[in-house]
Amino acid sequence: MNVAVRYALLSDGTTAQIRQAAPGDYDAVRAMHEEMSPENAYLRFFSLSRGMAEQEARRVCRAPGPDHAALLALCDGAVAGVASYEVTGAAGATAEVAFAVADAMHRKGIATLLLEHLVSLARARQLTAFTADTLGENTDMLRVFSDIGLPVHTRHEGGTVAVTIPLPPDDTGGGLEGYLDTVALRESSADVASLRPVFAPGAVAVVGASRRPGTVGRSVLDNIRKGGYQGRLYAVNPHAGQLGGVPCFPDVPSLPEAPDLVVVAVPPQAVPGVARECGARGVRGLVVLTAGLDSGQSADLLAACRRHGMRLIGPNCFGVAVPAIGLDATFAAANPLPGTAGIVMQSGGVGFAMAEHLSRLGIGISSFASVGNKLDVSSNDMLMWWERDGVTTVAVLYIESFGNPRKFARTARRVGLRMPVLTVHAGRSQAGQRAAASHTAAVASPLVSREALFEQAGIIATPTFGELVEATAFLATQRPPDGRTVAIVSNVGGAGVLAADSCTDLGLSVHHASGLTRRRLDALVPAGGAADGPVDTTATVDADTFRKILELLSAAQDVDAIIALVLPTSATGDLAAALTEAEVTVPLAAVVLGQPEGVRLLDARPGPDAGSGKIPAYGSPEAAAKATARAAAYGAWRSARRGEVPDFPDIDHAAARALVRGFLAAAPDGGWLPSGPRDELLRAYGIPALRAAAVRTEDDAVAAADAAGYPVALKANVPGLVHKSDAGAVLLDVRTGTGVRAGYRRLAERFGPRLAAVDVEPMITGGTEMMVGVADDQTFGPLVVFGLGGVATELLADHVARLAPLTGDDADTMIGSIRSAALLRGYRGMPPADLAALRDLLLRVSRLADDLPEISELDLNPVIARSDGVIAVDARIKVVPQAAQDPFLRCLRLPAVPGRGA
Repeated sequence: MNVAVRYALLSDGTTAQIRQAAPGDYDAVRAMHEEMSPENAYLRFFSLSRGMAEQEARRVCRAPGPDHAALLALCDGAVAGVASYEVTGAAGATAEVAFAVADAMHRKGIATLLLEHLVSLARARQLTAFTADTLGENTDMLRVFSDIGLPVHTRHEGGTVAVTIPLPPDDTGGGLEGYLDTVALRESSADVASLRPVFAPGAVAVVGASRRPGTVGRSVLDNIRKGGYQGRLYAVNPHAGQLGGVPCFPDVPSLPEAPDLVVVAVPPQAVPGVARECGARGVRGLVVLTAGLDSGQSADLLAACRRHGMRLIGPNCFGVAVPAIGLDATFAAANPLPGTAGIVMQSGGVGFAMAEHLSRLGIGISSFASVGNKLDVSSNDMLMWWERDGVTTVAVLYIESFGNPRKFARTARRVGLRMPVLTVHAGRSQAGQRAAASHTAAVASPLVSREALFEQAGIIATPTFGELVEATAFLATQRPPDGRTVAIVSNVGGAGVLAADSCTDLGLSVHHASGLTRRRLDALVPAGGAADGPVDTTATVDADTFRKILELLSAAQDVDAIIALVLPTSATGDLAAALTEAEVTVPLAAVVLGQPEGVRLLDARPGPDAGSGKIPAYGSPEAAAKATARAAAYGAWRSARRGEVPDFPDIDHAAARALVRGFLAAAPDGGWLPSGPRDELLRAYGIPALRAAAVRTEDDAVAAADAAGYPVALKANVPGLVHKSDAGAVLLDVRTGTGVRAGYRRLAERFGPRLAAVDVEPMITGGTEMMVGVADDQTFGPLVVFGLGGVATELLADHVARLAPLTGDDADTMIGSIRSAALLRGYRGMPPADLAALRDLLLRVSRLADDLPEISELDLNPVIARSDGVIAVDARIKVVPQAAQDPFLRCLRLPAVPGRGA
């Protein structure tokens, strides 16, 4: 039988294979139990019966079924641990769990990892609790339960402890969030341990280093040597005894020791074989520079890494570097400068350019990874490494694709609270965006999803590479501003005006001094200048006066940052000296007009918590304003309250799941829900929607209209029809039974056999037409879209989007972020909308999308927002089959196709 296999990291960074037990595992499972020490066996079975190993192996290895499950952890091909559950109780919602770990594999987190995977499996099967009976002296197992991150209830009964662990339902909520946070911390610790051989290796080998200088492998070897790497360095080349003074060996098995890290630069067809040799030799980290691997070679490469527990950078990459230890395993033209910026790039060339810029600026690099095709190590891993390396203070990413966006967002959000995380938007063109099948899908492009992810995770995203360098220079040297008020000081009035215009355009407030600060400014600013803001010191100001003005504004309570613009003149000399000597206690960005570089760093005299002793100096007012605005936005995100995903006790999860399962059972390929099931699903989530009567005759249409009360709306129910108004499928303000009959006939004639039914609805008057929708592209997860609705929703393009699940703060931000938000607050005598009801609607729609991955599209348009509540007038919901997935489960990427890996 085919058995699903996963790989995951243990607490020491080694790799374990996790899979369900099968009858063919009987001998191995029995052997593991037979080899357990008496103490270990007693703690597991409460006795020393010799027949327990055989009995347990038979129980664990029986064919899987709905009432039981068993998972194995295998290390180096041997069974290292077993975890199982057996469903108990009449309701079939509780299961008893049991664990056993081989004697030699204790203290590696195997039981904890297996419990996490059991929790994921049980939640997908709608189990509600785990139970276990444990000896009171089995402190290790009790600690596994208590540290898992879920509520644990214990009851002592003689020498045993009865443990109950309630499981969070298979949806979002506060209980799940705390558990995911705990799992993420364990994952981070294990991930960092697994990456030490790559970024802190004691020995490195380069396979494929040529005797010819200038080739890729030889360039990497030379860069490691010239970088001053103090570890042991080897080359692998069957045709040389040494290369540039580095000892050379014919193949990996001939090396005098197992290197921690091996850099591979051999032809594509040779890569999988080299990987298998490295794994067999005990190597823990691979960097594969080789490009051009086909899918089979890539799968074999990753299979070898998984089988032997190696972490992989690449293939098709430019290498890694850790300048502080002299490791430059790249073929860059120059060794990077040690420093505090971490860089991870899918494009190695962009990474080299970024490293050169940061080295030139003096910021330097803590660690660099060009991940290429990122079969294994990705930006997620690097963020976790930087979070714990004790060196990195700013993280810079270039990401073209996402393997697990939801886990990435969670990781980036956590890391972003410690350090700024920056990236550049790559692939912002419209090419490749899928055709829209609903109003929501037309808005929810992959770019919109990515922008929502970056914004919610606090990632600072720039549209260009140059702006990425400029923003990094600011955040690597200055703390984020506490607010958005910027004082502008310039010895060139026009430049100050340009800076003020840019700040205003970017949402920053220009400081206008008042009170004592204004009086002191008036005394300092030379005649002919301006103290109102922006401050114009005139071109004749001397350096000492300029410095005093900077220090005065820095001390003002209502100044969050300063932009100082200087132009050296023959009358004043170089005012940059005033910048470097001023004692400024708020973030400071300089503009040195006429400087050739885009950005450089000036030495500074920092005040308390002001920065790093460096000032970023830009070549234009606009560049300084953009960098300051991005830093201020990051500061606001970091200090903002962290909202919670709300719980809704009135949601009927069971009914909703049953409805979706029933629809897919009847329509295995999925499709748009008919009006009846659609309305039932919305009711299960408490989503207010206008109830339509679906009729198929004129007489039924009149009866439905009489029951609803006139006037009514008639809508053609045509499967697949999106833009109903454009197609003439909506008739409004029908006021009589005669009009209903005529309208029914018009729709029947227009759509013929395509007409499934005519929906009769009461007319809703007043209010503002909004739209709320969901689109799920199966990569980023469900995206909630909100904006101005009605027939012009796409034309006006007044929308915002956030990835589910939404917090209350997310919903509030969405409502306030659209350009037409003033309509909702009351505009020109119109009554304000019920914003609390609108917020509730957004949160319920988000919850529905996050709970039910089968919902691929949901479109509520229009939603009428009135002062007495909100109601969806029209709704469309598309359901597609979806395999159950747990995006937060601790596991590594699997080979795309079966590989040898032996």
